[in-house]
Amino acid sequence: MTGQTKRSTRQPRLPALGLTWRLFAAVGLVVISGAVTMLVAVLLIAEPAFHAHLTQVQPPLSGPAHATVDEAFAGAVLIALAAGVVIALGVALFVTWLVARRLAAPVVEASGAAYRVADGDYQTRLRQPGLGPEFDQLTTSFNTMARRLATTERTRRRLLTDLAHELRTPLASIEATIEAVTDGILPNDPTTLATLTEQSQRLHRLVGDLSAVSRAEERQLNLNPVLIPLADVVSGAVAAALARFDAKGISLTTDPGDAVGQVRVDPDRLAEVLGALLDNALRHTAPGGTVTVATTRHGTRCRIVVTDTGEGFDPDLAAELFERFYRGDSSRTASSAGSGIGLTIAKAIVTAHHGELRAHSDGPGQGARFEITLPVAARTV
Repeated sequence: MTGQTKRSTRQPRLPALGLTWRLFAAVGLVVISGAVTMLVAVLLIAEPAFHAHLTQVQPPLSGPAHATVDEAFAGAVLIALAAGVVIALGVALFVTWLVARRLAAPVVEASGAAYRVADGDYQTRLRQPGLGPEFDQLTTSFNTMARRLATTERTRRRLLTDLAHELRTPLASIEATIEAVTDGILPNDPTTLATLTEQSQRLHRLVGDLSAVSRAEERQLNLNPVLIPLADVVSGAVAAALARFDAKGISLTTDPGDAVGQVRVDPDRLAEVLGALLDNALRHTAPGGTVTVATTRHGTRCRIVVTDTGEGFDPDLAAELFERFYRGDSSRTASSAGSGIGLTIAKAIVTAHHGELRAHSDGPGQGARFEITLPVAARTV
C-alpha cells in the first residue's frame, strides 16, 4: 500500500421504498400488465375477427373502403384502450393512496409504540385499527406483550424492594455483632461465631428461596409428571409431617372421602406443595388444634383441602397470602418461620400442573382452608 486509502467499489444504497410507494408500484404494474394483455388480445383476436366479419358484408367492400374501415377500427381500439388505461391507472392510484394511508397509519403507530415500550413506557397500548383479523391479532399481541412487560417490571421492582427489606435484618445483625466484637463489647467466642454463622446461613437460605420462587413464577420448573393415585401422594405428605404435629400437640388427620383416582403430576413437587401447606397450618395453629387433609372429586377435577383450626386471616387478604415475602403480621419481618415465599412457590407449582390453589377463612381466629384443584387423569384402556 502507498498510503492511499482504497475507495469502496460499492454503490451507495438507495433508500427503501415506503409502504405507500410499494402499493403504488404494485397497483401500477397490475394495471399496465392488464393493458398489455388487452392490447395483445385485440391484435391477435379482435382484429382477425373483425376482418372475417367484413368479408361477409354484402355487397363486398372495395379495397380502399376495406383499408379505411380497418384503420378506423384499429385507431378506435387503441384510443379506447389508451383512455381506459389512463383512467384505470388514475383511479387505481387514487384508491391505492387512500388504502395506503389507511394501512400505513396503524403500522406507523405500532412502530412508535414499540419505541416507547423499548424506552420503558410499558403502559403504551394500541387501538384496534379495524382493518381485518390480521391487524387486530397484531394489535392484540402487542398489547399482551406490553401488559406482560409491565407485569414483569412491577414484579422486578417489588422483588428489589422486598429483597432489600429481607436482607436488612440479617445484615444489620451481622454488622452489629462485628462492631461489638471489634469494640470489645462481645467476646470472640464460639457463641458469637455461632450467631454470625446463623445469620450468614439465613442469607444463604434467602438467596436459595429467591432463586426457587423466580424459577417457579417464570414457569421454569422441572416437572416429571407420572400417573399416580392421588391418595398415595397425600398419605405420603401427611406421614412425613406427622412427627412435627405430634411434637407440637396438634392433631393431624386425613379424610379420604370418595375414591379420587389417578392424577398426572410430579409426585415430588406435589408433595412439596402439601408440605408447604401443612407447615403453614402447623405454624398458625395453637397446641390442641386440629388440621385435616381431605380429598374429593367433582367430575374431571379433584380437590385436596387442608383445613386448620388456627389463627385464620382476613378474607380480603386471601390473594395476598400467595405474594412473595407476605406474612400475616403487618411488620412483614423475617423470622424463624421462613422467608415468606412457601405459598408463592406452592401456587406456582400447582399452576404448572394446570391446577388452582386458593385460600379461604371466615376471619381471624376462625381457622383457614387451602384448596388445591387438579385435573383427574383420563382412564387409559
